[in-house]
Amino acid sequence: MSGSNLPRCWVGALVLGGASLLVGCATAQKPDPLEPLNRKVFAFNEAVDQAVLKPVATVYHDVVPSPVRRGVGNFFYNVKDVWSAVNLVLQGRPVDGLRDLARFGTNTVFGVFGFIDVATDLGLERHGEDFGQTLGRWGLGPGAYIVWPILGPSSVRDSVALPIEYQITPETWITPATTSYLFSATKLVNTRSDLLSATSMLDDISLDKYTFVRSAYLQRRRSLVYDGNPPDEEPLDGPDPALDAPLPASAAASAGAMPASSASAASAASGH
Repeated sequence: MSGSNLPRCWVGALVLGGASLLVGCATAQKPDPLEPLNRKVFAFNEAVDQAVLKPVATVYHDVVPSPVRRGVGNFFYNVKDVWSAVNLVLQGRPVDGLRDLARFGTNTVFGVFGFIDVATDLGLERHGEDFGQTLGRWGLGPGAYIVWPILGPSSVRDSVALPIEYQITPETWITPATTSYLFSATKLVNTRSDLLSATSMLDDISLDKYTFVRSAYLQRRRSLVYDGNPPDEEPLDGPDPALDAPLPASAAASAGAMPASSASAASAASGH
């Protein structure tokens, strides 16, 4: 089995599921009509995170030096800069797209294939645009909130974008399959380790953790679509009281940064 065969199964499921939800939830008046099912998946993801992902990420964080972990993260972000440039052009922002291409070229050549972020020091800030944000800029509303097994929090709009997002990740280009899986695991564990301190506060909150993560994710994604300046009017999916109260910046930032588990998502995201 090649490294991309298994994800193709996810691709089909995400596309079919996203298409049906776009039709079935187009007139939904709440952002989470799938809440009973979402809560079950959320609990499953929590169990996986507590039993496997968080312990592994903790060991990784303690053993691997910070400069190495930062370099690994920079490498994956560097590849995303190319996709970000494509999305910026699709959003009608060609100048910003060229700046992200310049980031990629600078960090690839002078930053040892992106392991060192030279571009930021030169004033080339990362935009980090994805296809879900592009769909939002085109006017597609987020649709229903969805929690996917392992992948974590998402929405109909972001779920439709997931198959395309996956195809531009470095691990899809790598053979053999074992190397591709190792690449994916390294990316996941490295990202989770970066969020250990940010997500630890979720264990101390007295609110319903599911609602907290959902609100943080939806707030962050809406902010990203509108570059931090969302419109005052209600989204097409109807009002959501959970989105009215501002959340701590660290929680909102983490909410879309991680693709696995609710704890790591509240990430993530960053989705991803």
